[in-house]
Amino acid sequence: MYDAMMAETISITGHGGDRIEAYLARPLGPGPHGGVVVIHHMPGYDAPTKEIVRRFAAHGYAALCPNLYSREAPGASPDDAAATARARGGVPDERLVGDVGGAVEYLRAMPASNGKAATIGYCSGGRQSFLAACSLRLDAAVDCYGAFVVGTPPDGYPLQVRPLAHLIPELSCPLLGLFGNEDKYPSPEQVDELDKGLTAAGKPHEFHRYDGAGHAFFAVDRPSYRPESANDGWARIWDFFGAHLAG
Repeated sequence: MYDAMMAETISITGHGGDRIEAYLARPLGPGPHGGVVVIHHMPGYDAPTKEIVRRFAAHGYAALCPNLYSREAPGASPDDAAATARARGGVPDERLVGDVGGAVEYLRAMPASNGKAATIGYCSGGRQSFLAACSLRLDAAVDCYGAFVVGTPPDGYPLQVRPLAHLIPELSCPLLGLFGNEDKYPSPEQVDELDKGLTAAGKPHEFHRYDGAGHAFFAVDRPSYRPESANDGWARIWDFFGAHLAG
């Protein structure tokens, strides 16, 4: 099989018609390819996130990561942009949906697209992946340890976010959740609460939880990385997207 791919920085139309920066990686074969919107973690639109985007392209998906902090700190380093965004309370939910919606439209309009699109997000991006799946028409969504889908932030938490459990009836697609049992946000009890809510609403989902893993266990550049849990999580992602997004 022809396995070449291209990766580049582009601009897309986001919320309110704004042009925002985004990172695109795509196979150069004829396709058709499913599309994956990668929603970056709170530390921002950084090199490890772009590596994840390329990983999806290497597995046959067109992947696109919008820079959610484009407006707050254009041209700034990921650390500085993330600090600026945190100081302003994070990305507003309405704007997030608009930016991800623009990324979905871009992927579906690509000539080699099969018309299907999914989201995946890590940390704050996990919550945002769930939000997008409840607000847009998607084919699949993955939540990697997204905090405050249920539950409320503690006092002093830097992001101004609200729980999203009330949106469960609006979930538009199957959901895969990957969580560490040593995590505090979301805690195992909060994961249980979300699981019960999805089950009660008849929403297709599968959750996998990992002992000995806390928050950010996918992050290869951080002490929280847990190779065994992350490798199993990637296998779950490939199976899930293979069932709902490929072809």
